[in-house]
Amino acid sequence: MQDRLTRLADVLVHYSLAVSPGQLVRIKAPAIALPLVERVYRAVLTSGGHPYYTAEQEQLREALLRHGSEKQIAYVSELERREVGCIDAMITIGAPENTKFLSTVAPERLALERSSRQEQFKTMLARMASGEVAWVGTVYPVPALAQDAELSLEEFAAFYDQACFLDCPDPVEAWQSLSRRQAAMIERLTPVKHLHLKAPGTDLQLEVTGRRWINCDGKRNFPDGEVFTGPLETSAEGVISFSFPACYLGKEVEGVRLTFKDGKVREATATKHQDYLERMLALDEGASRIGELAFGTNERVTRFCRNILFDEKIGGTMHLALGASLPESGGLNHSALHWDMVCDLRRGGEVWADGTLLVRDGTFLLS
Repeated sequence: MQDRLTRLADVLVHYSLAVSPGQLVRIKAPAIALPLVERVYRAVLTSGGHPYYTAEQEQLREALLRHGSEKQIAYVSELERREVGCIDAMITIGAPENTKFLSTVAPERLALERSSRQEQFKTMLARMASGEVAWVGTVYPVPALAQDAELSLEEFAAFYDQACFLDCPDPVEAWQSLSRRQAAMIERLTPVKHLHLKAPGTDLQLEVTGRRWINCDGKRNFPDGEVFTGPLETSAEGVISFSFPACYLGKEVEGVRLTFKDGKVREATATKHQDYLERMLALDEGASRIGELAFGTNERVTRFCRNILFDEKIGGTMHLALGASLPESGGLNHSALHWDMVCDLRRGGEVWADGTLLVRDGTFLLS
């Protein structure tokens, strides 16, 4: 019987990335994740690909962001510029020793780091959208992630396996089944022009005319389970309250309530860390507009764990991302920010599509 990491590596390489002979595959992870890295490396070799590993240590990134000059933070090496045009596939494995290591870094320095890499980011997104390159991001269960989820490490590893369908007899078939269900949702959503979200503390209207809905079925995130689009940038009108803390770079902002007019946040309040929320919204022109609207569909993600990789996938929820759109959806908003915030629809939530009830208490009504 395969050990759990070998099974995970096989699904990531053969299903998520679908590595084929001759492809150049980058594996990016901190050293603590080497047990999984080794298995992914071997799986790529078995597929005939050319794997290479690059380590990313949070201590080095923290040193740059805290002590580097603005010029140093914005510097992008020629190697980094060329790499995005050369690789055929990439897997990113998160395994933080401390999930709060960036929580006190000035948001402006974080924005500078991201904005200086926008050219590479756009190139990668364009190559992903065209099918030239495959990318998947996941995590390796470590104590810091378990602690944030208020679980033991053993419990978090089991939760991870459940969320990723790794405990199913055939994980790939389970992902394909979810993909088919989400395809039916997208078929229903595609002709929709207007969405009206209603929930406790929420009454928000959005336009999605002409935008594309994307089926997220384990090919980009792992775990996965959402359908998303980019709403029209000037369309948001009304108010939304978020059920869970909005976590971003180690900071937990609680009780977030946003009021929109003409697509832009006009009022933002929070019961904890409102100052941080306001600073992030002021990062650039696009930071106070919605770049993404999505519905979470993964019924196996059963708890909030302060990690957006999991939290935005919770079945029966929806989320908005402030800031950058993902181009494949047709969204046009540009920003150094992309901050997902989750709203629970399972208790009294409704979504109306062109005047017809689409979601009731978190359940998507296909008929």
